[in-house]
Amino acid sequence: MRILVPVDGSDNALRAVDYAISTRDLYKEPAEIHLLNAQRPVVSGNVRAFISQEQLHNYYEEEGTLALNGARERLDGSGIAHSAHVAVGEEAASISQYAAQHDCKLIVMGTRGMGSIANLLLGSVAAKVVHLAPVPVVLVK
Repeated sequence: MRILVPVDGSDNALRAVDYAISTRDLYKEPAEIHLLNAQRPVVSGNVRAFISQEQLHNYYEEEGTLALNGARERLDGSGIAHSAHVAVGEEAASISQYAAQHDCKLIVMGTRGMGSIANLLLGSVAAKVVHLAPVPVVLVK
């Protein structure tokens, strides 16, 4: 069973990884976990005028890799097949699109991550994913 676990480096995201690991025996098929970190794109025209596309790509990859490291370490010792990916875009849309494109059957994610104050005012990423996702979403406190 292909499970998507979005991670942002927060303790709540790591709890979601732990939950996915601990429930692996509940599924008929062997679990395959896809870790995803969504990086918000740099939108300032001024920044793009001085930084190349390659530098931006490297920045997204470095930041995404840092956020994924803790989750990868947990999964490395679990015996569960897993992969890690970095996406660039609005978090909830990126998560939902990834789940659809990679035929994930479930999304397991933390209820709160390392989001900005804007997430408190506009609603959390988790709530948006619940509305956008094409598959069931399990929220882990």
